[in-house]
Amino acid sequence: MTDAAAVGALLGLTDPAAAGAVAARLDVLLAAMPVAVRAGVRAGLGAVAVAARTGTGRPLSELDVAGRDALLTRITAHPALAAALDLVKMPALLAAGAVAAPSPAPGGRPDAELDCTPSFGWPGSTRADAVVIGSGAGGAMAARTLARAGLAVIVLEEGRRHPVAEFRTASPLDRFRTLYRDGGATVALGNPPVVLPIGRGVGGTTLVNSGTCYRTPDHVLARWSREHGLAVDRFPALLDEVEATLQVAPQPLDVLGANGEIALRGARALGWAAAPLRRNAPGCGGCCQCAIGCPRNAKNGVHLNALPQACAAGARIVTDARVERVLSERGRAAGVLARRPDGTAFAIRAPLVVVAAGATETPPLLRRSGLGRHPGLGRGMAVHPAVSVAGRFAEPVRAWQGVMQSVGVEELHRRGILIEATAAPPGMSTFVLPGLGSRLAAERAGADRLAFLGAMIADRPSGRVHGSRRPLLTYRLHPDDAATLRDAIVAMGRILFAAGAQEVLTGLTANPVATTVNGLRDIVAGTPTAALHVAAFHPTGSARMGADAQRAPVDATGALRGISGVVVADASVLPSCPEVNPQLSIMAAALAVAHHAAGT
Repeated sequence: MTDAAAVGALLGLTDPAAAGAVAARLDVLLAAMPVAVRAGVRAGLGAVAVAARTGTGRPLSELDVAGRDALLTRITAHPALAAALDLVKMPALLAAGAVAAPSPAPGGRPDAELDCTPSFGWPGSTRADAVVIGSGAGGAMAARTLARAGLAVIVLEEGRRHPVAEFRTASPLDRFRTLYRDGGATVALGNPPVVLPIGRGVGGTTLVNSGTCYRTPDHVLARWSREHGLAVDRFPALLDEVEATLQVAPQPLDVLGANGEIALRGARALGWAAAPLRRNAPGCGGCCQCAIGCPRNAKNGVHLNALPQACAAGARIVTDARVERVLSERGRAAGVLARRPDGTAFAIRAPLVVVAAGATETPPLLRRSGLGRHPGLGRGMAVHPAVSVAGRFAEPVRAWQGVMQSVGVEELHRRGILIEATAAPPGMSTFVLPGLGSRLAAERAGADRLAFLGAMIADRPSGRVHGSRRPLLTYRLHPDDAATLRDAIVAMGRILFAAGAQEVLTGLTANPVATTVNGLRDIVAGTPTAALHVAAFHPTGSARMGADAQRAPVDATGALRGISGVVVADASVLPSCPEVNPQLSIMAAALAVAHHAAGT
């Protein structure tokens, strides 16, 4: 059990009952996270309790507010301990903030008709023409293409179906822990570590992404052609098809929200190019809940279009099914072996297997299937690393009232920096409020006056996916990319100050507040790379496609090298960071792979 007194001290809670309630919710959240994360969080909280005993001779529960704050000040005087408590603070803030059940959203769409069968109701052995592993952006488009070509298609999804009724009634915390792999605590180990939230369920990460839809930039397509031998002439037409499927359009201004308006105001003052983002969210009500499932079904994830279209063409979906391995016979695909949650197995025999498990899961699956011998598999992962800042304004902003990701600032995009106005439901941002104890409590109380910006950078492929039973992710941030992240922090600060911010919260533990642009530059320049708070949402390239058999595990058509009948159709095939939110790029690539596999 989590130490309630330590949680209370960390968050500055003065009511023991409130601290106990947050600790109980934290236990629920930690139960969904990996063992190492659970152990680390509880060890950090336990260390605070031990420090109270050894430093004061009294338990935390007997210290008054001033005593607890003094204790935390002594602990965080050590930079390493301060950084460790910042990591502990993230799930504690989530447990404290994401508790209120949302009001039922007016209007909205019903769930789409899907042919979904939980794995416990699926036979032990069946046959199909094609098996698609994964129901996210890539898998959905592949399944639709193959089913429309007349193939009998079965889609296997490790997660379950999430009906819109859950998004309208369940608490944000419950939605978060069930919609994300590892309870949202997937991490790429490195210096700094990179938090990498990944969705799981029918629809994959399209259930929980921001709905932002960028076309693959022309210069990226040119690089994929020039450096990786991909035929990209048809890619613009494939992007057109994806946009039509998702009903992509510019975000209307009426529900943009103050967070987006501030980004537009600041960019305008600087003379920088900025505009509302193009999104797949017709009928968006601006509830800022994209990351935990849209309660209006307004965000057009693939569970509302490509998957029902695939089912209408005859495809079937099996949920709660983890694929153990791809089966092969004499150098050809023969189907898959999957397991139900209770550990029992079932097999589907098929001559075509489409692997669309995602950039972090596809390499381990291929390895445990005996198909991971290519030296490039699991190497060269880009993650589109992101940093975020907040600006404090005199007037209320209430960033969570409006579109979650609303405005794009593209002034620095050719330098690899894409800035987006990105808010989140209270307590659910990857931005970490500064301070501990009473200071953190004050920051939480004043969060309604904060506006948030995030920036992603085009990174070198510095990540790796290790392992076969369970992925182990590592990411070595390139020094040049670290410099670009620093530039991105300063650029975001300039936008916020230009919009009228009184100060900028840097997200950096040692120097969390800047009052001028020059002050922000100095803070960022003096911050070690290991102290940057980095998140990422777009892993790609861990099974890259390309014409060079020595470099690319997957050929230029999407076929896995070394076996017939296995193709890969997810983010892992993108040869490099697409430099934008990758949803359209993934779906267009999957279309190309599936059309070639189907001969259409």
